[in-house]
Amino acid sequence: MIPADSLAPAELAALLHFHADAGVEWLVSDEPADRFAEFQAQFAARRALAQPATARDETRAPATTQEAGTARKAQRPDKAAPPPRPAAPVAIPDEQAIAEAQSAARSASSLAELKAAMEAFTGCNLKNSARNLVFVEGSPSRGLLVVGPMPNGDDDRDGLPFSGRNGAMLDRMLGAIGLDRAEIMLGNVIGWRPPGNRVPSPRETEICRPFVERQVELIAPRHLLVLGNFAARFFFGGTDTIHHLRGSWREIRVGNHAVQALATLHPQDLFAAPVCKKLAWEDLLTFRKALDRG
Repeated sequence: MIPADSLAPAELAALLHFHADAGVEWLVSDEPADRFAEFQAQFAARRALAQPATARDETRAPATTQEAGTARKAQRPDKAAPPPRPAAPVAIPDEQAIAEAQSAARSASSLAELKAAMEAFTGCNLKNSARNLVFVEGSPSRGLLVVGPMPNGDDDRDGLPFSGRNGAMLDRMLGAIGLDRAEIMLGNVIGWRPPGNRVPSPRETEICRPFVERQVELIAPRHLLVLGNFAARFFFGGTDTIHHLRGSWREIRVGNHAVQALATLHPQDLFAAPVCKKLAWEDLLTFRKALDRG
């Protein structure tokens, strides 16, 4: 090692700069220094400062247990009481729920009253998990009603039937035969989205039946277009698939109203199996011919 006192001031400055650039933090001194002990002392000091005041205070034991409890209570800030949880809806027997749905539906003399009755109805468990009631919408001027099965996530979010990509596909299907959704009525058999888009249970379906039947009575359409397995089985009965139920006109009675109904594939079916678009097109042409005849 070169003695520092043998270097000129300029050379010494250059050497110090060299050591600083190399990352040297300490120079060798005449007396030994325990850098590890210094580091431990600095770390302990920083850790003590980082502790909350209550933790530092509790290291000093109070005179009695009672004083300790009083001190801890004084140190804790007052917390607001948590808001009360909303009361869970009370479950009612299915038979009672069906009877209440029938009574609520019969009491409605307009679509607005029927919507209000459904919003106030608490007998269907599907309502508890859905964001919105998806009610029938559109214009009854053409005497046409299109009914699907139940709302999906897009419908539930928007509160409107046939939203999202299913709605866009339906718009294309209707547009291909010269119809616009603004001039017809659109709705679903079930007014609330089932959790996870599952198929409603038979009991849930029967609870919702009075409402959709009252919708058909109040709208009084001349022609009904039914979309998909679930809706076709709801109106026609049985357990056949849409491929057996589609394409043929049937006169059905819904409440006190008789209507000509035709079933076809749901837009979701066409996304799942594009080859079925040919079958849906045939059904739409059949529907259009009936409209042209009046």
